[in-house]
Amino acid sequence: MVIRKRCLLWDYTNTRDRPGAIDQLNFNGPFRSVANWNTWAPPELKGRLPYYPQARTPAQLQDGSEDYRNFQAVIGAAGSKPIKVLFLNEPERIPCSPQQAAQLWRQKMLPLRRGHGNVKLVGPSCASDDAGHKWLREFMGAIGGDKPDFLGCHWYGTDAGACKKYLEGLHNEFKLPLFVSEIASISRDGNQVNAFTADMADWMDHQGFVEEYAFFGCMAHVADNFVSPAAQLMAPDGKFTPLMKRLMNDQPMKK
Repeated sequence: MVIRKRCLLWDYTNTRDRPGAIDQLNFNGPFRSVANWNTWAPPELKGRLPYYPQARTPAQLQDGSEDYRNFQAVIGAAGSKPIKVLFLNEPERIPCSPQQAAQLWRQKMLPLRRGHGNVKLVGPSCASDDAGHKWLREFMGAIGGDKPDFLGCHWYGTDAGACKKYLEGLHNEFKLPLFVSEIASISRDGNQVNAFTADMADWMDHQGFVEEYAFFGCMAHVADNFVSPAAQLMAPDGKFTPLMKRLMNDQPMKK
């Protein structure tokens, strides 16, 4: 039986430049969903997997904005089907204060859950450094009992053991299942990246407190100097890398 916890991070540049590339995906494998850090669904997805919108910045939740209209349309189009909605991407770096985020949470996000019985909310995904953890603690304190259904989080590094410890710590502290909305090895060594990815994917597949996880990133060009070229899931020509092929086909992923 296939364990379906993997979320495909499908960059907006793919929709713009190479929409047909998504047809390479094994839609019947371990991938469960698609997200793109935006409020609009990639047309090329064609409903073949559930799409999760994200209001990654406060501006995307402004009344009357195109982003907010898209956000509402995607949720409405889901009908009675379950849909996860993601809130804020590394808000401590936007910057958006925990207090401002808590206000937006109550004004914009909670009504979605109350008004649509199929909506599950993913809380803000902070970086796994001290600033991110401090922000998250303040936000969770500010919202009191109005908790998300899933705790959003990110992790980048090279040590799978440290990553597991961090994720377990988040779960133990906040008592919520995790949606790991970005994770990747930043090692420049391909063998190390492959080992980290396989180790973490296999481990998260078997942790009951991990709802879904998304390896960064499926895009033709490296996003910045922080992420590793060895962890790319798409080559410059739009073809999936061997690592991506393993993620979409292999379970377990052998090191």
